[in-house]
Amino acid sequence: AQLVESGGGLVQAGGSLRLSCAASGSIFSIRAWGWYRQAPGKQRQLVAQITSGGSIDYADFVKARFTISRDNGENTVYLQMNSLKPEDTAVYYCNAWVVVADSNIENYWGQGTQVTVSS
Repeated sequence: AQLVESGGGLVQAGGSLRLSCAASGSIFSIRAWGWYRQAPGKQRQLVAQITSGGSIDYADFVKARFTISRDNGENTVYLQMNSLKPEDTAVYYCNAWVVVADSNIENYWGQGTQVTVSS
């Protein structure tokens, strides 16, 4: 399977962006999706995650600003980002726990999409 992200870009502080991540390949289902981000010189950190059962968790620094959602039929996950701040600037990566054809569960990362928030 592979994950392809889209939707990053440059936005002014207070603006919004919507990231998408689509999974393709030999996929039976996706157990859980996650969005992570990595700013220059910093470690990759979890932003939000959603399970197949609908359980959602957010990092404290994005609560009430970001919303994660998924389209099971399209094997796609979204991250709606509102009220963006300069400190949200980072490369955003999607991650998925994928049930593959032989019923094993494998973990995949997307290539990343740059989000830059100007002050």
